[in-house]
Amino acid sequence: MIFKILSWNVNGVRAVLKKGFFDWFKKESPDILCLQETKAQTHQLPPEILYPPGYHAHWNAAKRPGYSGVATLSRTKPKAVDLGFGIPRFDDEGRVLETEFEPFTLFNIYFPNGKMNDERLKYKMDFYDAALEVFKKLKKKKRGIVVCGDYNTAHQAIDLAHPKENEKVSGFLPLERAWMDKLAASGFIDTLRVFNQEPGQYSWWDLRTGARSRNIGWRIDYHFISENLRPNLQDAFILPEVMGSDHCPVGITLKFK
Repeated sequence: MIFKILSWNVNGVRAVLKKGFFDWFKKESPDILCLQETKAQTHQLPPEILYPPGYHAHWNAAKRPGYSGVATLSRTKPKAVDLGFGIPRFDDEGRVLETEFEPFTLFNIYFPNGKMNDERLKYKMDFYDAALEVFKKLKKKKRGIVVCGDYNTAHQAIDLAHPKENEKVSGFLPLERAWMDKLAASGFIDTLRVFNQEPGQYSWWDLRTGARSRNIGWRIDYHFISENLRPNLQDAFILPEVMGSDHCPVGITLKFK
């Protein structure tokens, strides 16, 4: 059994639907597609994305209209679906979709952005800590875990074009990167770096500065997996040629007997 899992911050699902999304989706034909920053309530969406042929679709929208939101589309029907961590201050923003499949549990997460002010940075760090507690609790049960989505942090200096200039910018602050270290130390693997140690591997570019054409970007979209899934990991990749958002899709392939 093979699972091709793609993750994409679409920066507004209604906008990306008008930019060739369905052609791309059909061509890639993932087993699971995780979307972040959908920015829509389900009543605002057309049936072809709410009920895509051959897929089971689950949506988690923020209470605030036009903000945040995640969706998970899977060929296999999940055994269980959970929206959030059970913590209202986080769950109200529609940032988490947990889906359970036979060989693993998948977290599709749009982690908070801390750039706005100190209050939002604290919210981000609190969210990070709550997330790690959930992952560690599940890991103790020996479950295979996949955590994909927009982490809103570049982990290492290799993960952004200008590390020095961004050392005091949220998204590359020492405390944010320290949490990523903590995630790795807890037994989670950055899948891309298993296969690709090259610089210049980015998943987000600032639209205002035309950074994408020059590949002046950040890698803030990840698939981390629990170490017990390492033998099942076949590939990890970025799809920078896919347009339609300020992010591009990232993916992994897992194989099970």
